[in-house]
Amino acid sequence: MTAHAVVDTPAEAPAPRRLAVESEALLAGALAAGLTGIIAAVLFAGGVWPLWGGFSVGLVAAVAVLLVGIAAGAAGYWRSRNLPGQEWRHRLKPWKFSVDVATVAAVHAIIGFILTMVVFVMLQRSFEGLVVDVWTSIGAVAVASGLGAYWIFLSVSSITTPKLAMLLIVFMASATLASMATAQDPQWWEYHFSQLGTADDFSSSLFNLALIIGGAFVTTFALYVDRDLTTLVRQGLLERASAPRFVSVVFIVMGVLLAGVGLVPVNVSTPIHNFCAVGMSISFLVLLIGAPWILRGMPRRFFVFCWGAIVLLLASAALFEPLGYYNLTAFELAAFSIIFGWISVFIRFVSALTVTGGADAAGAAGSTGAAGPAASVVADA
Repeated sequence: MTAHAVVDTPAEAPAPRRLAVESEALLAGALAAGLTGIIAAVLFAGGVWPLWGGFSVGLVAAVAVLLVGIAAGAAGYWRSRNLPGQEWRHRLKPWKFSVDVATVAAVHAIIGFILTMVVFVMLQRSFEGLVVDVWTSIGAVAVASGLGAYWIFLSVSSITTPKLAMLLIVFMASATLASMATAQDPQWWEYHFSQLGTADDFSSSLFNLALIIGGAFVTTFALYVDRDLTTLVRQGLLERASAPRFVSVVFIVMGVLLAGVGLVPVNVSTPIHNFCAVGMSISFLVLLIGAPWILRGMPRRFFVFCWGAIVLLLASAALFEPLGYYNLTAFELAAFSIIFGWISVFIRFVSALTVTGGADAAGAAGSTGAAGPAASVVADA
């Protein structure tokens, strides 16, 4: 998977297209609200219902947001491939394009699902004992699904690499926290994070599903990283032409192994589960240690940050074993924070360099009177 000829892509869509996206997002929200309102009228007819707890308004609203979110996310992200700077997605192989659309839509929908649950749980606890009639139930479900579809359509229509990195962090953090909060075993943390995925309940299903979708999402993320790093190579800011392929391949390996952790819980096969978990950690260490060489041309302070991340990982490992200051769960939480924190900072540096390099190139072209080349991105699988 390589990207070629990435030059001077516009920062944002023209005003008419942005207005069209807003109109389409409003239409998506209105359709979602109308459809789910009708379904809610059938489900809640002839009774009063709690905001949360068992079959409730909140449960129906959360499921509605999940379903309409997937539809709105897929439609909005599919349409956004025609926006300036996104044309390269037309040249993805069909299966890669399908995975790209599915994971971006699923991540947005699950975040919306979790946020909807949180809102209704908080409302129920704030208004203890409150039950609502069919009309209020219809309104609550329609508003939740309409806002969810509107927000998701807008979000997927303006995807950038830094935004993908932030979505990945928010998705993994929110799904993990939701799984922790709903775990049936209150002592799960005395073992390890993988314990969350061993029960046959909602908490374990959410945890394992989050790992699987998160792993697939990392492979989508790798496409954008490859494109941005290729831009830096073309601009002469990175010295190694192999940097885009190396980094994107490592991210893909990490994504596949992360999905493997969710596909094979520790109670199904401990050796396979541990192989995936350890392999993902080793892949990240290879990227971290090799960064000063493969990413030569990045600012020196970025490499200082890389060595700081290595020191933190080693210190966390030492506090777990041999010092025994905290247990395996705490070490896994520390490693999780370091890995995704590094990814976020790495992408911010790459994005800043891409914008700066593009501006410098445009300035140079302007000073010589040369017309800037047309934007083109070709992703070659």
